[in-house]
Amino acid sequence: MKKIVILFTLITILIASCQKDDFCVDPITPHLIIRFYDNANPDNYKKVTDLKVWAEGKEILENYDDVSTDSLAIQLDPAQDFTIYYLSSSTSNDTIRINYLKNDIYVSRSCGYKYNFTELELSNVTNNWIKDTEITNQTVENETEHIKILH
Repeated sequence: MKKIVILFTLITILIASCQKDDFCVDPITPHLIIRFYDNANPDNYKKVTDLKVWAEGKEILENYDDVSTDSLAIQLDPAQDFTIYYLSSSTSNDTIRINYLKNDIYVSRSCGYKYNFTELELSNVTNNWIKDTEITNQTVENETEHIKILH
């Protein structure tokens, strides 16, 4: 009987000392959402064909050679206060510099930190195939439209 009590006590101590595995299921840093609109009718979406997207100093992130798209989800660089993206459509390239303030938010031990970005501002936008830009939401804390590009 004494052995059963000792065995039961050891098993109880082992089970109590086990920790639950931490998995990150909370949302991570949200993407910046860019939507493309028709310059002639700014309320209508307009797809971009042969779109290529890349950040300064990086390789092409997305290549939509055989695809038409009316939106993009891209990351902002949390190590800096700006990110420069190049957007190419057919034969024309345009540059967009996105300035922002970043806020780091502790999520959990397993997830670490995520970033929200505020006070979005566009600068140094070239206008080859992009005709105009507009910030529709200055805070990137969820994945809704943030920037409107008219072409």
